[in-house]
Amino acid sequence: MQREPANDAFGEPTPEWPTWALIAAIYSLWLSALIWYAVDAGVVPVLLLTVVCAWYMSLQHELVHGHPTRFAHLNRWLGLLPLAVWYPFDIYRDSHLAHHRDELLTFPDADPESNYTDPADFAQCSAPLRALLVAQRTALGRLCITPGFTIFYLLRPLASAGYWRSGGRIWIWAQHLVVLAGLLWVVRATTGMPPWVYLAAGYAALGLACMRSLYEHRPAARPAHRIVVNEAGWFWRLLYLNNNYHAVHHARPGLPWYAIPAAYEAERARFVNGTGGFLIPGYNRFFLRHLFKPVDAPNQATRALADQSRST
Repeated sequence: MQREPANDAFGEPTPEWPTWALIAAIYSLWLSALIWYAVDAGVVPVLLLTVVCAWYMSLQHELVHGHPTRFAHLNRWLGLLPLAVWYPFDIYRDSHLAHHRDELLTFPDADPESNYTDPADFAQCSAPLRALLVAQRTALGRLCITPGFTIFYLLRPLASAGYWRSGGRIWIWAQHLVVLAGLLWVVRATTGMPPWVYLAAGYAALGLACMRSLYEHRPAARPAHRIVVNEAGWFWRLLYLNNNYHAVHHARPGLPWYAIPAAYEAERARFVNGTGGFLIPGYNRFFLRHLFKPVDAPNQATRALADQSRST
């Protein structure tokens, strides 16, 4: 998946200063949160750490898509540290790039980032599990429950012998766990923060990151109609690095984060119409509206919708 480099007035590639500044800001704020905790071990520095770790996951998304350099190995090193704990960078990269097969968006077991379950599979779940799956379609459930499901589905394949036969996964996980253990030890030794506090901040950060995708995709016959445009406020745009304009990102996945708003504004009507009107006017009211009320049902037959569309 090719990046789209920023160009100057003469069409020549320019260094991606906004992304380099973003990297410096995130790492600086991460260190600041830890120093603050060392001085005053309270809730506020942990909350700051949580937000910064969620922001770091947005940065990792940018690195996966080929920014700020054209060198994949360098971009990888810039996001390799497990500041947000759970995902090895290489596992996230492969999973997310698989998500960009737009014709399979929202298909359970085909789209790694699908929020949905096939109706037949949903019917076979136990009542408590069905209740949890429904709760995940609320904003509160997305924040609190979805990280647990995400971590479970990340770790579950590790019990299968076949999982370890491909993609250098032994090395990927060994590297991740060794670096994570070292990070937790250094944080404990230098700031006094217990590992469980850092892990809890990482869990909360994953929940905050997952909030973006609560209703980022929906079941629809046409792939383009499954992708949202969310005209979010500045805080959420910055936290999610403009990925709220998700239709723009799927149409031009190599476009750097800081160029997405201008691309959207230049062709707003085309992007909104292209989604079939799948437009949300910001996150705040949307999250409040769906704090306890599910956005939709978790058992969706997207494959059936697509098959019907192809047959007509």
